Amino acid sequence: MAVHAVIPARLHAVHKAYGTVQALAGIDLELRPGRLLALLGPNGAGKTTAIALLLGLQAADSGAVELFGRNPRDIAARRQVGVMLQAAEVQDTLKVRELLELTRSYYPAPRSIADCVAMARLDGLMERRYGKLSGGQQRRVQFALAVCGNPKLLFLDEPTTGLDIEARQAMWKAIRMLVTDGCAVLLTTHYLEEAEALADRVAVIDKGHLIVEGSVQEIRARVSQRRIRCTTSLPADVIAAWPQVREVRLEGEQASGWKLEIIVDAAEPVVRRLLADDALLMELEVQRAGLADAFLALTRNEDAAMPAMKEVA
Repeated sequence: MAVHAVIPARLHAVHKAYGTVQALAGIDLELRPGRLLALLGPNGAGKTTAIALLLGLQAADSGAVELFGRNPRDIAARRQVGVMLQAAEVQDTLKVRELLELTRSYYPAPRSIADCVAMARLDGLMERRYGKLSGGQQRRVQFALAVCGNPKLLFLDEPTTGLDIEARQAMWKAIRMLVTDGCAVLLTTHYLEEAEALADRVAVIDKGHLIVEGSVQEIRARVSQRRIRCTTSLPADVIAAWPQVREVRLEGEQASGWKLEIIVDAAEPVVRRLLADDALLMELEVQRAGLADAFLALTRNEDAAMPAMKEVA
């Protein structure tokens, strides 16, 4: 008989309300080993509640919540989890080394301090007190504390907030390594390019409902919107009046004309008209909708998206 791997985390038909406010309305989510799921949604969508339920910090009103097939409050399940939340209560007076040593002591098979230092780029910070670090340095320490237990499941809630570009890229690299090694990761982020770069799957929720779940490519494919970039002698207000054009943004002005970004519902007729009306058209580029475009379209039109509240393909 085949042995099935235990799913690291699962919500099934979960409802959770705070008084008259429905935070989650029958939501289903699964986190798989070696996969990163980006959980996206506007403020108040239910992301924080979903994480709190999976961490055993709150109880569902109905439905099933499982952590490695157990109750999320089971200590055996919790020891397999690492957590990096937006608001972290860390002892300010302890040194970074002391924080790592203390946190590692809670786990049966922790990651080495050297690995934690390398993954979170903590060189030169180990003997400094946490309260004396900058905001970005504190976020790097919080990441190290989240991974030091060598977790099989990692919750990352806005992990790169406050980081500079170099530190953000380094954290992305560490996250990719964890996923490659088989860790299941749940990521919430307002940086949609971060989700696009890291996620195997994306789940978009709004007002407690799962609107759509699928790969980044599948989510993007739900939006027909395209972006056209070009340098043209045609004024932006003229192009803005054309059919299929949603918006025209001025990106710069050159001797040869205006550098424009044109948001369109259908690219082909607009490109044909640009070529016909401007013989000197330059730097023409057409891009499909990004994850940010798809996210905005889905959450702005939740009522239209509700019939598709299921996994794509």
